[in-house]
Amino acid sequence: VNLGKSRLATIFVIVFVDLLGFGLILPLLPFYAQKYGASALIVGLLASVYALAQMIGAPVLGRMSDRYGRRPILLVSIFGTFIGFLLLGLAEPIGKMVAGNTLLQDEVVIGILFLSRVIDGLTGGNISVAQAYITDVTDEKNRAKGLGLIGAAFGMGFILGPAIGGLLSRWGYPAPAFAAALLSMINLIMVFFLLPESLTAARRAAMASRPRPAFSARALWEALNRPRVGPLIHIRFIFGLASAAFQGVFALYAAARLGLDAQGTGLVLAYVGVLVVLVQGVAIGRLTASFSESRLILWASALMAVSLAAWALVPSLPLLLIVLIPLSLGTGILNTVINSALTKSVYPEEIGGTLGLASSAESLSRVIGPSLAALLLGSLGAWAPGIFGAVLMIWVTSFAYRRLITRPDPPLPLRGEPTAYGEAGA
Repeated sequence: VNLGKSRLATIFVIVFVDLLGFGLILPLLPFYAQKYGASALIVGLLASVYALAQMIGAPVLGRMSDRYGRRPILLVSIFGTFIGFLLLGLAEPIGKMVAGNTLLQDEVVIGILFLSRVIDGLTGGNISVAQAYITDVTDEKNRAKGLGLIGAAFGMGFILGPAIGGLLSRWGYPAPAFAAALLSMINLIMVFFLLPESLTAARRAAMASRPRPAFSARALWEALNRPRVGPLIHIRFIFGLASAAFQGVFALYAAARLGLDAQGTGLVLAYVGVLVVLVQGVAIGRLTASFSESRLILWASALMAVSLAAWALVPSLPLLLIVLIPLSLGTGILNTVINSALTKSVYPEEIGGTLGLASSAESLSRVIGPSLAALLLGSLGAWAPGIFGAVLMIWVTSFAYRRLITRPDPPLPLRGEPTAYGEAGA
């Protein structure tokens, strides 16, 4: 138990440092791109291309972590994040070196921004691998609470990251990117020296005695036909679309509706981080102890539908800060409980790949969501992304009621019955 707690603490710090780096650049990317002539649609595509790359990389990294261990895959992933942030910081000097002071400089810089996000996205499956690590060192009773630590680390990264990034932007937009690259290097060193492998020799031997899940895109796709897994991935995807509609254009929304600059947007996102820490670091353990995961998914979806509709219509910053409370509660519950339910719906040797598949579905939603939300904002107004997200969450609420409450799928089959990947259990 003490070893498990020690590992949880270590993985919490690692995820926190990782998300701190991500939080440094999140509110600044739209302004960075707009400095070089990017339109609202290009800003949305900048978020989408990262998600597209992550959609491809996450399930592969997750499945590789099932086969080769969590620690080596975390090292690869964090190194990719370091390279991505480094390129982000060097975009301006590279643009000047390649194109000089010509009209092509802006295009080169925008291209480097896109390249940096692609590299980070392809290797950016560290969150799903970290979730698999936590699954390895927790039992089902404490699973949601352990996974809530990921959300709490995410929130703490957002408390400090956007605010620090906004302050560093006074020295130019590359400054937060270089700071994020430094944090990634620190994280790489922490994983190498401080984080033991969660798949112990005994567990590796036990898993080796079972048929290995196939390592292919088809095998991952077939997981959607599995009882419980399919509906949860469906909810993950539609919820991801609604969440991406909020996150992807929040900086543009804040500027258009409320007149906030990069620093103001960073402070609001830091406030959201505080709320996320309270939900996923404190409340989630008590909620999962009192209510079933299916009920929590249903209620959180309904709460998000109402909150997103309210976000679309708020006329002032004080009201926005109030609306962000239930919105953060619903988001925090869904992010944690969906993943917890997924880990209980598959065999141990499939956890990393399944969480990677869920991350891939979320990434696909972030390919579509930001661009569509930016298009809605540009053509209809700042209210449109919120209404779009609210409609999606109304659908999720209805679907969750039908598939998780009134007609729940059967539990995980016993060993010897077919698995999600066409293999028989050991």
